[in-house]
Amino acid sequence: MKWLDLPPIWLAAFAALSYAQAKWFPFGLSLAHPVTMLISGLLVGGGIVLVLLAVMEFKRYRTSIMPHQVPTQLIQTGIFKRSRNPIYLADVLILTGLVLWWDAVLSLALVPALFWILETRFVIPEEDRLRRSFRADFARYAQKTRRWV
Repeated sequence: MKWLDLPPIWLAAFAALSYAQAKWFPFGLSLAHPVTMLISGLLVGGGIVLVLLAVMEFKRYRTSIMPHQVPTQLIQTGIFKRSRNPIYLADVLILTGLVLWWDAVLSLALVPALFWILETRFVIPEEDRLRRSFRADFARYAQKTRRWV
């Protein structure tokens, strides 16, 4: 069951709920506008770019990208100079973009729900493992780099 508790699975589930809400339960609500389409494309595209940049850093440092594992390296370069959690940030951006793209207005409530799940199930436990493994280095890193943005 551990493979079910992964951020991409949560993102896919929330995206599927959003799509279903837009398709079968729109309730006449709409944010459809060319500007909304542009914003949604930028959010999804930006999220994908963040993931790719983060994956490049994980490969460069030869450390695991899988949550719930003890880290072997503390990555502080590349996109990790700007955000301690760029992949989780990307998940939130991608969901927001998809909700806007599908015009699933009621599903906008899923965005803070995904944020909360990522924060409590992944970010906080991962940062606790990093704190235990890299003590002073992580403390300095956390002081100079924000958790999300």
